[in-house]
Amino acid sequence: MRVEVDLDKCTGHGICESIAEDVFEVSDEGMVHIHGDDHPDTDRERLQQAVTQCPAGALRMRG
Repeated sequence: MRVEVDLDKCTGHGICESIAEDVFEVSDEGMVHIHGDDHPDTDRERLQQAVTQCPAGALRMRG
């Protein structure tokens, strides 16, 4: 499964990073970087939580 970020929508709140710090990293400039391309199904619940709680609606899951 993949998680993607729309950098035009991202506002750098960092909620995703607080939920899954091994997957998401918010830079000092307030932009999210996603570590890795594919994530195991065992991460699905917390990645879905990050997508759902993103206040800017900048994250989405595929797969």
